[in-house]
Amino acid sequence: MQIWPGRPYPLGATFDGAGTNFALFSEVADRVELCLFDDAGKETRIDLPEVDGFVHHVYLPAVQPGQRYGFRVHGPFDPPAGHRCQPEKLLLDPYAKAIEGQVDGDPSLFSYEFGKEGVLNTEDSAGHTMLSVVVNPYFDWGNDHRPRHEYHESVIYEAHVKGLTQLHPDIPEEIRGTYAAMAHPATIEHLHALGVTAVELMPVHQFVQDTHLVEKGLSNYWGYNTIGFFAPHNSYSANGQRGQQVQEFKSMVRALHEANIEVILDVVYNHTAEGNHMGPTLCFRGIDNQAYYRLVDSDKKHYFDTTGTGNSLLMRHPHVLQLIMDSLRYWVTDMHVDGFRFDLAATLARQFHEVDRLSAFFDLVQQDPIVSQVKLIAEPWDVGDGGYQVGGFPPLWTEWNGRYRDSIRDFWRGEPHSLGDFASRLSGSSDLYEHSGRKPIASINFITAHDGFTMRDLVSYNDKHNAANGEGGADGESHNRSWNCGAEGPTADEQINALRARQHRNLLVTLLLSQGVPMILHGDELGRSQQGNNNVYCQDNELAWVDWDLEDWQQELLEFSRRIVALRRQEPVFQRRRFFAGEAGHGGESEVGDIEWFQADGSRMTDRDWSDGSNRCVMVFLNGEAIPEPNRRGERIVGDSFLVLFNPYHEDVEFTLPGKEYGDEWTPRLDTADDQVGVVSVFTEESAFSPGVKLPVEARSVLVLARGPVGDK
Repeated sequence: MQIWPGRPYPLGATFDGAGTNFALFSEVADRVELCLFDDAGKETRIDLPEVDGFVHHVYLPAVQPGQRYGFRVHGPFDPPAGHRCQPEKLLLDPYAKAIEGQVDGDPSLFSYEFGKEGVLNTEDSAGHTMLSVVVNPYFDWGNDHRPRHEYHESVIYEAHVKGLTQLHPDIPEEIRGTYAAMAHPATIEHLHALGVTAVELMPVHQFVQDTHLVEKGLSNYWGYNTIGFFAPHNSYSANGQRGQQVQEFKSMVRALHEANIEVILDVVYNHTAEGNHMGPTLCFRGIDNQAYYRLVDSDKKHYFDTTGTGNSLLMRHPHVLQLIMDSLRYWVTDMHVDGFRFDLAATLARQFHEVDRLSAFFDLVQQDPIVSQVKLIAEPWDVGDGGYQVGGFPPLWTEWNGRYRDSIRDFWRGEPHSLGDFASRLSGSSDLYEHSGRKPIASINFITAHDGFTMRDLVSYNDKHNAANGEGGADGESHNRSWNCGAEGPTADEQINALRARQHRNLLVTLLLSQGVPMILHGDELGRSQQGNNNVYCQDNELAWVDWDLEDWQQELLEFSRRIVALRRQEPVFQRRRFFAGEAGHGGESEVGDIEWFQADGSRMTDRDWSDGSNRCVMVFLNGEAIPEPNRRGERIVGDSFLVLFNPYHEDVEFTLPGKEYGDEWTPRLDTADDQVGVVSVFTEESAFSPGVKLPVEARSVLVLARGPVGDK
């Protein structure tokens, strides 16, 4: 085999059409071996004698796509000093574009004998760990183009590649649970009919199955256990050929783009699957432990952990920052994804100890001409001190708004003193974002997400039921702000089931008509249940998968969901790009302001009313003639004006419509008290109401009225 010096950049394995360049960073290594594996598993080792800037590199003209490889790093094994090099452990390439296999839990994967810290394990891990794969970067993208939906026009759908598609009857069985299933017309048609503009895929970076879960007959279903930041997870590939997960992922993105749907990835750059000091040595730990991981300053044998997983990446090391930025750019430029949701993003801001919005990571993202132009969504917290940072991220970023989730849940379960905060969340959370110059689109509004109850379970359970996880109920959030409507779990009581369906509709309407960017959890539009389990991270089975065998009430809920998404997308007043001002004028022709809040009796809300803990009901006027921002062509936006009447109370409440200065006529557009898809019997499609009219709004329901006569709708 010919061996050429190669180049130190780009890092990883790069096929150029003739051969492959290999480059690996390690400041601590005395020597690095590239290990090539043939189809029979025979290993050939090649020294990487060339080193530039601590990057060890070589070029092999004979190596083609499909070649499996790994590294062995020779250097100090001195845990008290932070070093853990062990050439007996075969290591993944941190820049591997594809990865083959899974770890099998063999003792050879670990530096120590099981449970015996200090007793060194020198067994060779080859044959028990994963292998990196050289890939062909070429792909026919055709006429692929990014949808580039504006945030204010977006409806995000959080989905799991396998969970969404594994049980779909219209998808061929052999491709269910894969990238190919996500690209199947049945999946895309559902997303298109629902009206979503983006799918936010739960982790698709290569992740590791935790040994302790496998031993219990469980698995890492969610995938928040990354080991390969460039490689699509291999078990989501329908094509068993080596490295084909890359081509299949690209085909999925191309198909979703053709349907005008963006692809956002949930990425986990805060930690890796190697765990704490007793975890397996798979990649980073054996390459350069002290460079990649944050260690306890006074005890470098142990890891400084703000993620709850055993380790945290060292966000002030230049090669860690380079790794993350290279990964982000790769997924945008080579894989054509449209954005990222950053898991436990507060950890990425910990350049030192505290969360710092001016950290090096944010600086790099801000100045990057590629990464800065895609959607950037932070999960703005971690488990470390000061980690809850909702509202604290820089202007370029949007955030999962945990305050929104908690407030909406409290309002609809009837908590006192919840009305004021509810109004703030409904109108875009200006108290969280306006001070930093951000707009309502900074708030990613969600009521449910993968972590916690589904929306159906939120209205069906008071307590978590996580026995299937095998942790004695100790896992998962205990304070869920849920209400079971009178019975815990499934019931034959028709009144309770009807109330649950209504509460479900209330939550969906609130989510879709709030200012900001709504995010729907997959299956919530179908009434998906996890039987009260609020932490299905280890349940790769029917408990967590979407069941597409719909009962009548689920089909009705789906139709309702489509209708409310369509209402949002059709009406500019629900998609404002700027915060409400409240006063009249503001660039419009209306004599009233852009928003007004009323009590049920039609009088304006006062400060005293907002602070009254017994106040539950509210009516909000949204002025479609006072939208200050122009459209993309610079034209003034004028849409319908709306009154939205919220009654979370347990009894019917009579609302009085406001004076004629707000509108001469009001027409029902939506009522959650209806058990069907249309408008309830007391409000026919031909109904129209005048100012001052008293309307009965049923208990625990929302009534949406549009200004103007019926013929205009």
